[in-house]
Amino acid sequence: MRTRIERDSLGIKRVPASVYYGIQTFRAVENFPISGLRLPDEMVRAYALIKKAAAHANAALGNLPRRYASALGRACNEVLRGAFHDQFVVDVYQAGAGTSFNMNMNEVLANRANELLGAGKGSYRYLRPNDHVNMAQSTNDTFPTAMRLGCLMALPSLLDAMEVLEGTLQRKARQFAHVVKAGRTHLQDAVPVRLGREFGAYALAVNKARRHIAETARALNELNLGGTAVGTGMNAHPRYRLLAIGALRRWTRLPLRGAQDLMERTESLGDFARLSGSLRAFALELIRIANDLRLMTSGPNTGFGEIDLPAVQPGSSIMPGKVNP
Repeated sequence: MRTRIERDSLGIKRVPASVYYGIQTFRAVENFPISGLRLPDEMVRAYALIKKAAAHANAALGNLPRRYASALGRACNEVLRGAFHDQFVVDVYQAGAGTSFNMNMNEVLANRANELLGAGKGSYRYLRPNDHVNMAQSTNDTFPTAMRLGCLMALPSLLDAMEVLEGTLQRKARQFAHVVKAGRTHLQDAVPVRLGREFGAYALAVNKARRHIAETARALNELNLGGTAVGTGMNAHPRYRLLAIGALRRWTRLPLRGAQDLMERTESLGDFARLSGSLRAFALELIRIANDLRLMTSGPNTGFGEIDLPAVQPGSSIMPGKVNP
């Protein structure tokens, strides 16, 4: 395998000649061979958007040559279209609060931008990972921003699926509106209920969970981008974060805004905890509904046997005809 030599403050390493990442990514792969899992595509795309916005802002402020910003923007667009995703090789479990992945992104974009300008991988003749791609940034403001953007980019598909589920349950509620069955408490027979009412209650529970998730997700629109290392904005132009977040807002069409207090937004991840709580609450609702359906379909001879769920596969290797819910 052909290699190239790269240097950092710790020394030199031989990196595969064909890859777009560099020495710091190579060290991270060596240091953290933990799970084999990589960060999701939403995180990769979110980070590429941030780097593109940073290049746009720094060029507008006169701190990054337009030629460099153009090449960097082209490299970011390629990543956004799905290129080079095999080059983001850092394990999802890594030290440094995301520094390894930030440098993975910086190195890939720097090498691709240099390539677009006519230089070879690893030469860093024009753009360097830290000096240019990471200009006015720290992992401590870009990684949380990417996490927030990644969640906001991923949530619509979940909310859409929840809406479909809610609609399906509502249709079943109408279908079973006149079916009378036993209500139960503590698994003991209680007063009669209509099966349609039970499915209507399931639909409403999904509706409430969907609205709660959407509500808690709104807090993710407040970004600490521009706070750099500890929320003071050190090494960033005073207008940098306004320009960068403005670009992100235009490109994503999300109501993104700068943090009221950059230090608070850097040190606190309470918005993620609240979103996680709403997702967990929805998971609990799904488990409850699934358990109800499992009980109602139990049998067919010695269980409740009140409903039939569609068979999707045989349920036993020893009992012919057995189907599990």
